[in-house]
Amino acid sequence: MSQNTFLRRASEKPSRSRARRGGADVLLAASLWGTTGTVRTYADGASPYSVAAIRIIIGGLVLLALAASTRRGAGLRRLLADRRNLALVGLGAAAVTVYQTAFFVAVERTGVAVGTVVTIGSAPVFTGVIGLLAGRSAPTGRWTLATAGAVAGCALLVGGGRDAGAEPLGIGLALLSGLSYGGYATVASVLITRGEEDRAVAAALFGAAAVPLVPVLIAGPAGWLLTGSGALIALYLGVVTTGGGYLLFARGLRTTPATTATTLTLAEPAVAAALGTVLLGERLGGAALGGLVLLAASLVVLVAPARRRGRGAAARGRGEGAQGGNELV
Repeated sequence: MSQNTFLRRASEKPSRSRARRGGADVLLAASLWGTTGTVRTYADGASPYSVAAIRIIIGGLVLLALAASTRRGAGLRRLLADRRNLALVGLGAAAVTVYQTAFFVAVERTGVAVGTVVTIGSAPVFTGVIGLLAGRSAPTGRWTLATAGAVAGCALLVGGGRDAGAEPLGIGLALLSGLSYGGYATVASVLITRGEEDRAVAAALFGAAAVPLVPVLIAGPAGWLLTGSGALIALYLGVVTTGGGYLLFARGLRTTPATTATTLTLAEPAVAAALGTVLLGERLGGAALGGLVLLAASLVVLVAPARRRGRGAAARGRGEGAQGGNELV
């Protein structure tokens, strides 16, 4: 083995290891998000609007506190001091707000099953289209195959064996939610790959997104927050599933493309279904079980290490990677 070949392979190993860790961070974040539905069932008297608002407000405060305590907030100050970043921070924060609001309104109008599958299933597709239009990267055949399988599995899992209504406006809002989530993931990926600190990016986006949701929380019924169980649920949803979940997601974006990351988040309904079966006594029909298997297999295909390419293909891949790093602004 030549010295150049040895050095090249040695440099590839840490890169692959970091990529696997990034995928694991995203899957762990999706697993945390998958617990929210089960936890929300114990919040008596809580409206979906107040739950969404308190999640983002508490999560935003937690992320801001973490960013401010990391090197005395140097990363957050650097992020906001760069004028190129301000438009992206505003765009990403708006995407977070629209994603949350549109999703819960969609669920209210068209049902949990349809609203969830349309939002979560459309997000990876929208992210791929946004990345293509922005010149960041072209979706690979592997990503397309895995995403198609995961979306189909998600549809079978969420809607299998249950009758669900499909209201046009609700479907439109769910698509808007999926588009907004794809926009958030792309903006976060651009900022992080630009060299900004992942904690600072998550803090800036969610801290800004929390501002317009404060009136939503005040206007809605919030008495459930004054009970002991309600306060604990709010803290779990805000600190763990939002603060912790999106911090893991941001860290994963350092080594995982936004297109791949949003596909990996399709693990969320699988975790929700498993918890519903174990804790809430829900049963999965044959179609739903088949969807769970298809979803899991698709995610395995996506995160499994790719076969080593030849020197020519590797050189082309490096060229494509450099082209895919173009920024939005």
